[in-house]
Formats: sequence, C-alpha cells, structure tokens
Amino acid sequence: MSDAPEIVDVSMEALEGLLARAEACLCPEDYALLKGLVDNQVILARLVRERGTTIARLRRLFGLAGSEKTADVLGKSGKVEEPPGPGGSSDAQPASDIQAKAPSDGAPQATAAGEAPAKKKAKGHGRVPASDYPEASHIPVSHQTLRVGEACPDCTRGTLFGLKEPARILRIVGQAPLVAVCWDLTRMRCSACGKVFTARAPEKASGPKHDETAASMMALLRYGTGVPLNRLARLQRDLGTPVPASTQWGVAKESSDLVRPVFEELCRRAAQGDIVHNDDTYVRILEFMGKRRAKLVSKGELPDPDRTGLFTTAIVSITQGGKPIALFLTGRKHAGENLGDVLRERAACLPPPIHMSDALDRNVPEGHAVVASNCLAHGRRHVVDEVENFPNECRHLLEALGKVFEVDDRCRKEGLSPEERLHVHQRQSGPVMDDLRKWMRAQLEDKRVEPNSGLGQAINYLLKRWDKLTLFLRVRGAPIDNNICERALKMAIRHRNNSLFYKTQLGAHVGDVWMTLIHTAQLHGENPFHYLTALQRHAKAVAASAADWLPWNYRTTLADLAGSSAADLAPAAAA
Repeated sequence: MSDAPEIVDVSMEALEGLLARAEACLCPEDYALLKGLVDNQVILARLVRERGTTIARLRRLFGLAGSEKTADVLGKSGKVEEPPGPGGSSDAQPASDIQAKAPSDGAPQATAAGEAPAKKKAKGHGRVPASDYPEASHIPVSHQTLRVGEACPDCTRGTLFGLKEPARILRIVGQAPLVAVCWDLTRMRCSACGKVFTARAPEKASGPKHDETAASMMALLRYGTGVPLNRLARLQRDLGTPVPASTQWGVAKESSDLVRPVFEELCRRAAQGDIVHNDDTYVRILEFMGKRRAKLVSKGELPDPDRTGLFTTAIVSITQGGKPIALFLTGRKHAGENLGDVLRERAACLPPPIHMSDALDRNVPEGHAVVASNCLAHGRRHVVDEVENFPNECRHLLEALGKVFEVDDRCRKEGLSPEERLHVHQRQSGPVMDDLRKWMRAQLEDKRVEPNSGLGQAINYLLKRWDKLTLFLRVRGAPIDNNICERALKMAIRHRNNSLFYKTQLGAHVGDVWMTLIHTAQLHGENPFHYLTALQRHAKAVAASAADWLPWNYRTTLADLAGSSAADLAPAAAA
C-alpha cells in the first residue's frame, strides 16, 4: 500500500466555510493558527501552478532556504571552486541577514597541496569581557594588607603603585523581568478614640503602581523581542510576581500615549530624508478578518471593502547627517501608500528623495516625485535560485556581482563620503557592471539561454531594471541594496511569529509606536530601555517639545535639565 496521502480537491468556498465554522468553536489563538495553515496551503497551491516556480523559491517562502553566500551556493552546484584571481576574493557579498561577505567561521581552509586543511581557531566560545557590561554594579575591593605607596613586601626595594585596570570578577545573577517592591507602613490605633495613625510613605513609594521602568520592560519584551503577553504573564506568575496579560496591555497602551509625540516627530523628520527605504510584510489584525470583518462590511463601516490585504510597512529614512529613522506602520495600506502618507509632510523646497525598494509596483509612492532605485540583492537572489540548473552561468553572474558588493562593503568600512564612494564605484564597479550587462545580453541574443527558462527570467529581471539597479553608479549616496529595511522588518516578523496577530487596529498602532522608538534607538546605538524610560519620566517636557527627545539628542536634553535643576537648587542652598 502506498504511503502517499490522498489528494483531495477542495474549493475556496469549502475552505471559507470550514474557517467560518471553526471560528465559532475555537479560541482566537487556535483559529488564527488554523487560518494560517489554510492560507499557506492556498499560497502553495497557487505557486505550484505558476510558471517558473522553483523548489528554491518554495523553500525560501517557507523559511527552509539555506545560506546564500556565494561560496556555499556555488559549492552546492557540484562544480569545483577555483581560487580567487589577483584582484581579491570574488565571493564577497554584502554583510547582512540575506548574504554575508566572508566564509562562515570555523570553515576549514586549505593549506598546501596534499596537506590536511588547518582547523580555524574558534572565537571566544561565547565569552564576553567584563568591559562589555556597562550596566554591571562595580564594588571596589581594597587589598587586605597593602596600600599604594608602601614598600614591596617581596623585594623591599620598590614602592607599590596602583594599576589603571583592576582585576575583575564578574558574576551574573537572575531575577524576574518585572520585580515588585512593597512598603509595609506601620499602623497604630488609639485604644480610646479609635483613630488610626499610619507611617508616612517614603518618596520612592509615590507614583503609579507600575513604574516607568516596568512599562519600558513590558514594551521592550513584547514589541522589541517578540515575547507574547501571555508568555510573560506565565513567567511572572512562576517567579512570584504575577502581571496578567490584560494588565500588560493596559500599561503598554497608556504609556504609548506618553511617547506618541516623539513617534509623530520621527514621522515628520523621516519625510525630510535624503534616502527612503520601504518594504512590507503581511500581518493579521482580527478586527479586519472573519466575522468581525463581515460585521464591519454589513454596517458600512469598512471603507473599500474589496481590499483584503493587511500589511506592516517598514520605512527607513536616512536624514541629513546620516541619521536613520525606522518607522513601522500597520494596517490595510501597503508600503507605497504608507510611504506616500509620510511624504505628504515633506518640505516643498526639498528635492525628490532617493527611493530604495524591491521591484514591486505597490512599493512606489503615488503622487510623489522620487528618484527610483531597486535592490541589487533581490536581483542576485533570482540568480541564486538557478544555481543547480545553470552552475557555470550563475557562477559568472554571482562572482561579478560579488566584486561590486565587495567594493561597497569596503567603502562603508573606510567611512568614505558619498562623493568618494561614488567615484570609487564608478572607477571599480562601473566596468564590472558594463561587462556583465554585455554578457547577459549576449546570452539572450545568441540563444545560449532560453528567455523563458529560470535563468533567462533572472537575466531579464536584471536587464529590465538596469537603470534602477545601478543608480549607485550615477547618484551620490544612492544605496546598493534594501538590506537595512529588511533587517528592520524582521522586528515585525518576529512579533507576528510569536504573537500571531493584533486584535484591533488600535493594538497595531500601539505596536507601531513602540517598534519605531525601539528600533530607531537601536540604530543610533542607544539603550532602548533607558530611552523609553526617560521619555515617560519627562512626559510633560516630551509633549511640549518632542524634537528635543529624539534618540540622538535626548541625552543632551537630560543633561540640560540636570544643569537647570542644579542651578535652581544653588540659591536655596546658599540661603
């Protein structure tokens, strides 16, 4: 008897009926999981019927794709690797989550002919030096018997002097993410009159039940690292400090109102950027799904009811001075529409920004002039998918593109200005790209590659968008890929994979506010926990002037406030 499953032909109407019946019987989490499985099945069936769908594309769609490094990809093709030419390694790729420049750590490197490859020494094994713990509490420990300036007890000839760096012993202790502190105020009752006298509460006990640091931790865990509310609630309960999921949501919602002025200021500043990246990913918002959606449609409360897509858009704007701003916008609009809404705040005197995205039309902001640029890494990925079918041709393409990415990586590491980077690319990458373009045209014109084959479609993708893919050769500052936006989008994807869905549009907006502040702070090397806490503790000042509380200048604002407070206290102390 065959082990192959029986193929059942199911219509979309039958699947929709199944989901409608299941929604009434299942809890929201189980229903969302079932709907996700059905959606995956529908997408898989559609892709299988499409022309040009490859196994590599399907594996990448379902998160099963492996490394896209040139060395790894070409190794899988079965062709023997050749050593790099005198110009350097041809396997260099952009350092990102999509492709990496160097071979993976620990890979054996050949030494000489006939010799066994030398094993590369492992790095650190997870060791972190004590200097990398800026938040550690430092407790000075003096020598038990000796003091600086005394004679050496061993040789008796020299004098002891202090070393700049002490010997350090680091210990890490565990605690709950949220810690409760309870003040037990003494109470006394008069035996005659019955009046109760209660001890005065210390200053630290004043304020709301959930401190600003608690709100920051909840937001950082939920929206920064993707810990669902019920998971944190279960952990807190096990550690003896229960914080229900509903309480966490209430705190996150109320605290988001305090920091929203900064979110709005970041949106306004992002509109003035010189370069704007955008991309989106799907999201689930239960308010616009299933019976809830049907109820909104029946009441006429859902505009454009034919639109069913739900997206989280990531916009990374590089503003003047190279300051990056990451925005997250979730709802029924796709990436181009959300970017268009942001660009409405752009000053009329500014020139059109450089717009970097993949080649999807829905990423383009309608009604706004932009200098269009497409991601070269996306074009490269189409070639990667065809390595097993066309190993020699794909090797040529990947090695040529690798040289260009290597030049861009070197410009970034050397900190070149946009003008210097442009000249370097024109001098070193320009000839490589010109030769590659001629080679691709020859493959199609000489009938060496069938236009409708997988490689032919990959070549046509590159040739059709050549001007947008090579904007970095003509315009200073033009990016070569959209990796910075794709890395930002992983925050929303991580949240979706763990929490599955937002319940309402309001919940999605609260998530956008926190994600925007968290990731923008991370892009500037700031501690998001300290940043969010500072915004909440100075909520009145933030509301009055949000421009003074951006991730790159809030420390200066805090220092100015501390100086003003010290100046106010000085006259009182003198009196």
